[in-house]
Amino acid sequence: MKPADLRQRIKARVDHLSEERLRVADDFLAYLSDVESAEATDELLGIPGLRDELRAAQLEAERGEHVPLDDIKWK
Repeated sequence: MKPADLRQRIKARVDHLSEERLRVADDFLAYLSDVESAEATDELLGIPGLRDELRAAQLEAERGEHVPLDDIKWK
């Protein structure tokens, strides 16, 4: 089943839920979203050296050692 079909099926089911069940569904969807976000973050942070690069970039920005986006010339 295609994702668009699943979304449509889920929306149809949600339309028939009571307010109490909607709250439960919302909590469950929030949980799933948080888990997916955490997994993506863990995957990114698993890249060797990324944490160090992020820290270095943050320190550079705090010291004002950055180039404003408006100053960048795009090819």
